[in-house]
Amino acid sequence: MGAAAPPAPAGGPAADPPAPAGNRAGDPARPGGVSGPLLREFMRNWATGVAVVTSHTDGQPVGCTVNAFTSVSLSPPLLLVSLGRASRTLAALTAEGVFAVNLLSRRQCHLADQFAGRAPDRFAGVPYRDRDGLPLLDGALAVAVCTVSQVIGVADHALVLGAPYWCESRAGGEPAVFFGGRYRAVSPD
Repeated sequence: MGAAAPPAPAGGPAADPPAPAGNRAGDPARPGGVSGPLLREFMRNWATGVAVVTSHTDGQPVGCTVNAFTSVSLSPPLLLVSLGRASRTLAALTAEGVFAVNLLSRRQCHLADQFAGRAPDRFAGVPYRDRDGLPLLDGALAVAVCTVSQVIGVADHALVLGAPYWCESRAGGEPAVFFGGRYRAVSPD
């Protein structure tokens, strides 16, 4: 005969540990069980850099703030940005076939707010230079200029794959970082 099984923990043999305090909703066993606001709260725990995607339409600059940005491939070089389907910037870059990604420095957090707003002229008072008709924000840590490679519609957004054909980086700057619903400083350890 083998050893006796240990006694079941209080709450029954299949008792789950208590869930941590905080917002809880949805059924993790079922897709779509989490609401948009709950997903937003979850994503507040993911630190991201902050970028402004720019393009042009009818000779006028357009742009918007994004934090859904990543590299996809080094061979060939590809970047990805996610833009809302109703975005004026998305309409412009798909029509023109080009866009720029401006990675913001910590000193440019006010630009992230300005380009995230609903002002008709987001470029009001913003210094920038032109490259191939695209506005490049002065003071950005790094800038890449891309041709649109592919646009993939997903739910209420479009994933834009861009093939960079020119980029530059500034040494010594500190990045704009967004975490927990606010901008943070990078702390060297």
